[in-house]
Amino acid sequence: MNEPGDVVVEPEEDAPDSGALDRGRRVVLGVVAGAALVAVGGLLATVLVKSPAQVAAETGPPAQGLLTAEVERRVLARTVVTRGTVVADQSVDVAPQPRAGEGAGAAVVTKLPLKAGDAVAAGQLLAEVSGRPVFALKGTLPVYRDLRPGATGDDVAQLQQALRALGHGTGADAKGVFGAGTKAALTARYRAIGYDPLPAVADGGEAVKAARRAVRTAQWAVEDASAGDGAGERSAGGTTAGGKSGGEGDSGRALARARQALADARAELASVEAADGPMLPASETVVLGSFPARVSGIAGRVGGPVSGPVLTLSAGELVVETYLKDDKKQLLRAGMNVVIASEATGLDARGRVALVAGERSAGRPAGGQQPGQGGQGDAAGKAGDLGFRMVVRADRPLPPALAGQDVRLTVESASTDGQALVVPVTAVSATADGGTVVTAVGGDGTPRRIEVRVGTGGDGYVAVTPVRAGALTAGAKVVIGAAPKDGGAGRDGQGGRDPKGTGSPRRPAE
Repeated sequence: MNEPGDVVVEPEEDAPDSGALDRGRRVVLGVVAGAALVAVGGLLATVLVKSPAQVAAETGPPAQGLLTAEVERRVLARTVVTRGTVVADQSVDVAPQPRAGEGAGAAVVTKLPLKAGDAVAAGQLLAEVSGRPVFALKGTLPVYRDLRPGATGDDVAQLQQALRALGHGTGADAKGVFGAGTKAALTARYRAIGYDPLPAVADGGEAVKAARRAVRTAQWAVEDASAGDGAGERSAGGTTAGGKSGGEGDSGRALARARQALADARAELASVEAADGPMLPASETVVLGSFPARVSGIAGRVGGPVSGPVLTLSAGELVVETYLKDDKKQLLRAGMNVVIASEATGLDARGRVALVAGERSAGRPAGGQQPGQGGQGDAAGKAGDLGFRMVVRADRPLPPALAGQDVRLTVESASTDGQALVVPVTAVSATADGGTVVTAVGGDGTPRRIEVRVGTGGDGYVAVTPVRAGALTAGAKVVIGAAPKDGGAGRDGQGGRDPKGTGSPRRPAE
């Protein structure tokens, strides 16, 4: 119980305890720290994050200046690039037909001893059609007629040479004359491949037998006339005014006539024998320019009719064939240097243009592709119109593995005569009076115009010769355009140069 005068302090009913107070302070501090972080992040964002417009505004256009290139001294070549197909120099379709009169009905393939890719030697059997052989011989003249005994000509001389190369001598026959020696050689070739040659005269030898009988009869007549003439002379009892008996004159005439008949019979026999013997039908031989050849395709089958090529042969060295459109044909001619590149094999070979045809070709390319496909990318687009055929021959034989491959051809259509001063085509501009100039920039940046003569151009460059000797040298800087005020690139996106890179540049301020 409190006494009067004592001071009594009552505890506050709502005062928090010390733990609650600490928690409240920590909450306040957390809120303040978060606000500070947000403020700092906003400040950094305003510094580091920029809109595209702000970036463009801060970047700004560079100061206007001249675009230059260095004058070079080198050989400049103008090139034409196209595609081609590697093919054999000679391709021959073997499509034999039976000779007229050998029987009715279509020709039938009765033997095919080869398959695609096989090598073919001279004199080798290629196929058998209706029981008759077809074999290969070396030569350059195409087979256009049957060759029979007694025939003459360059094709006969070619046959003789081919037979001799196979080891079959032609005896004493004159060059280009199908005589007894050529008959023997041809017979030997047929027998070497297992066949008998066809007779030139299909009468079983009756003509020769008849001619020999005629000679024998004429010989007997001469013998009889000779015997009668001698007997008359021995038995003559009197003489005529001329000193001869009448019987003696008759027997002399009979003997002369018999001798003439014998001479005629012998001449006929020689003619018949010359025409008799083996012949070479055009349907039984294929002429190729070189060996070994290759079977590039088989189209026939044993037992099937001959309705087209039975097989196709490729001979000679490999060349590259392509077909040109009008624009490229005008740039190319025989003798130009070519680089042949095969992306498939990595081969790079050098060669020359061997042929650029003057007339358009129609039909199917030798490579077996239609116009506009793969290796014939330059072929004209019209149906059946291939364009102008161009043939490229390599300096060294191309490997056989390239046959049929698509390759790239880089043809050097023009080049400078040795090293020349070379500048980009955009460095050259025309003057009002028709001249051509380049603008050189000195060490102090001052441009000066130099009159030049323009030469060979290619690959975006052109050879130039200063009209005043020594006015332009290798290493000098020439103007190729100007950096515009509205940015690093002009409207064409190429720093003021012609968009195609082949015309005159925009003229810089001088």
